[in-house]
Amino acid sequence: MNPYSLDCGLHLLQLGQHTAVMGILNITPDSFSDGGRFFRQDAALARAEELVAAGADIVDIGGESSRPFSDPVPAEEEIQRVLPVIEHLADKIAVPISIDTTKSVVARRAVDAGARIINDVSALRFDPDMGRVAAESGAVLVLMHMKGSPKTMQVEPVYTDLIGEIHDFLGEALNRAQAAGVPKDRLIVDPGIGFGKTVSHNLQLINRLDAFADLGVPILLGPSRKAFIRKLYLQEAGEEHAADSPEIETGTQGAVAAAIMKGAHIVRVHDVAAARSTVRVTDAIRREKPAGE
Repeated sequence: MNPYSLDCGLHLLQLGQHTAVMGILNITPDSFSDGGRFFRQDAALARAEELVAAGADIVDIGGESSRPFSDPVPAEEEIQRVLPVIEHLADKIAVPISIDTTKSVVARRAVDAGARIINDVSALRFDPDMGRVAAESGAVLVLMHMKGSPKTMQVEPVYTDLIGEIHDFLGEALNRAQAAGVPKDRLIVDPGIGFGKTVSHNLQLINRLDAFADLGVPILLGPSRKAFIRKLYLQEAGEEHAADSPEIETGTQGAVAAAIMKGAHIVRVHDVAAARSTVRVTDAIRREKPAGE
């Protein structure tokens, strides 16, 4: 696996030997996984501290749901949700804060408040100013593949060449970001598990994750509690489990382990403690060289 160093302001993330864990904090009333449990500011702040205590290397804060068929949130409302939490946490937690947004105005305010990573699930497609904001702010930028938009992405997604099309999309996104002034050593790609993919597409993506290594930047993957895991349980057991059920969390950790073995540098998860244990063992297996090598 290619090693990378990410300069996140006061924090330097060393990726490659050890897989980083990005903890998810949804400050939304309609999250698919936690049903708005952390929508209140006090609950969000407590949750962020829990994520760090559990071993998160990054806390990813979002104020707009990107679940399938979701509607966009006005920028000012998104800012009102995330900004007080980022301002409060910036000097209190010892890991970088990521802002999960597709809006440049939200990203700008979040970075000014202390965020050091911009996680853009649109890969600069929804807001033409996002690249400039990332370049001027010095933030690390995550570029994710999505087919269409959250409103349309799960309406019969079809690919002629799944891996090739996503690889080309991410390569073009990297070019757009660099043309906007973001240096390559501040870029991350995410193939976008669950964003315009069927169950089979998601399984193939994890199994072929190493096909994206030649893009020359760290790879992030977010399989946590996604619908493809829930659908696998439904297909095999005839029973649908809640997103935060123990069965789905176990499935998530299986996907996390597979992703690490295939080259993920960062895994984005809800249950940081479980992922930290998975990362510790899987990293050790991945690093161990067979006898004679």
